[in-house]
Amino acid sequence: MELQQLRYFQTVARLQHMTQAAEELNITQPALSRTISRLEEDIGVPLFERKGRHIRLNPYGEIFLTHLERSFLELDQAKKKINDMARIENLSVSVATTNVSIFPSLVSSFLLQYPDIRIRQYLRSDINMYHLLEKGEIDMCISSEPIEGPDIQWHPLFSEELLLLVPREERFVHRREIRLMEVAGERFISSNTSYDSSNWLEKFCAQAGFTPKIAFEGNDSVVIGEMVSLGLGISFIPKPLWEKFSELLKDRLHVLTMTEPQCTRTTGISRIMGRYLPAAANAFYSFAIQRTWDTQEGFA
Repeated sequence: MELQQLRYFQTVARLQHMTQAAEELNITQPALSRTISRLEEDIGVPLFERKGRHIRLNPYGEIFLTHLERSFLELDQAKKKINDMARIENLSVSVATTNVSIFPSLVSSFLLQYPDIRIRQYLRSDINMYHLLEKGEIDMCISSEPIEGPDIQWHPLFSEELLLLVPREERFVHRREIRLMEVAGERFISSNTSYDSSNWLEKFCAQAGFTPKIAFEGNDSVVIGEMVSLGLGISFIPKPLWEKFSELLKDRLHVLTMTEPQCTRTTGISRIMGRYLPAAANAFYSFAIQRTWDTQEGFA
């Protein structure tokens, strides 16, 4: 059983079409068919159900593919570890994030201490992050919701209170607090600058007992603020962000502390438990969890 055979099998299993797989692998279709046949002879059972050029995995093939992909992941981890030992590892860290606002501050502070390390950042939803972690395509991820998975290690970095951003209207301006249920009939303006922002808006509204009517969703905080000031809807805003810009906005906008429920979100960093991290990625992870965070600037 050769490594090339296994790579060919993985491609055929993914495409489920012998001719297309041959084209992608840049070999002839008969040569690919012979390679798969030899692999099946080595294993002792057929791995595919064949219908002309279209094929699909049978139960034996599904079991073999599952274990094969685990083996490839282990081989990749071994390569990373060996590269570290031999000091030929490309000094890079791959991080997926849903919260882009804190990332520049984190990276700039890290690179001051580790100037030779390269950071690769990917903007992803929390749903996609788990699959990327499992496949080993990223080293870790930073998100405002814990990444769910049986083998995920999630470490909180900081928490921030969410305020209700409202127009300066008579019904709001003399109040400091509000039960979230009181605005169940309002239109909401949702920010998608964080890939999971609509999730926590809907989550808190659900805890209050209603489903929000989202009238607009955008990624420009200035536009969202303008829409709220014009009375077109209300929105959530992190307290540190309001404190940073309140002097500029207080004549047109107002904020209320939300009660029942209290609304806070916690940003954390996740990785696969027990999986080897290259030296550069391990340095980044340790740097993030050991710092004192300042949510107005990222961290101090």
